[in-house]
Amino acid sequence: MALARRNLASCVNKINLIEDDLSELSICQRAVRSQDIVFNLAGVVGGIDFNVTHHGSLFFTNSMVNLHLLEAARQENVELFQCTSSTCVYSRLNSAGALETKGFEDEPEPTVLGYGWSKRMAELQAMLYAKEFGMKISIVRPSNMYGPRDDFSDDTSHVIPALIKRTVGRTGTVTIWGSGKQTRSFIFVTDAVDAMLQLIEHHPVASPVNIGTDEEVSISSLAEMIARISKSPVDFKYDTSRPEGQARKFPNTEKVRSIIDWRPKVGLEEGLSKTIEWYLHNLASIHGT
Repeated sequence: MALARRNLASCVNKINLIEDDLSELSICQRAVRSQDIVFNLAGVVGGIDFNVTHHGSLFFTNSMVNLHLLEAARQENVELFQCTSSTCVYSRLNSAGALETKGFEDEPEPTVLGYGWSKRMAELQAMLYAKEFGMKISIVRPSNMYGPRDDFSDDTSHVIPALIKRTVGRTGTVTIWGSGKQTRSFIFVTDAVDAMLQLIEHHPVASPVNIGTDEEVSISSLAEMIARISKSPVDFKYDTSRPEGQARKFPNTEKVRSIIDWRPKVGLEEGLSKTIEWYLHNLASIHGT
């Protein structure tokens, strides 16, 4: 919580910060009361190890938050609501270049099964509430967001902050789960926020929209890029006995471009440089780098 508060240092005196449990309906009602727009950005998720060992709790906690926050927004007559889903809704077969219409086909990727289903349920609730109650709701599916103020904790960090923490300023060997051949598409946080703001303003329609980039990179190339940018003399070892998730995962972004004529502005190398710089100035000493 101390680090989370630190992330709000530049604006904490300008906002009404409520620290409470959004799985409780009464708390959600208090949080959204008198608000014109609500962005549901709350969620519990982590890296592969965390996700595969917490399917049930991830499904339950995220579902409760999603259900109660949207219901509270309905009760409090919030004008605009954005449901933040995830490309984790897609199945393993539909994870490469997936169109939005494939989001409910087959089961979500097995390594994110509980989390993926909670996001599917959030989307379904959003669509049903828009139809029955006439709510103006935007549904977005961001793909692998990263950037400054990311989660760098050992238990719950995603691949980019995890690799930065284990690589930057280090020497020796870094072990990575899987073959390293699996590919991903990463979107810098400012680009994702730009798309989300434009969509809530111009397309509050309860139909999911992918947000991501066309820049596909292997995990091995990503690791080498982080080591090169940070000038960290490490070697990488790949443990193929551990799960690696989908072989390829990147979204189809034709829909978002057709709706708001949006393009990401920050490439992966620039985004990694900004994230590493923030880490070195803010968290490296805490994590012993």
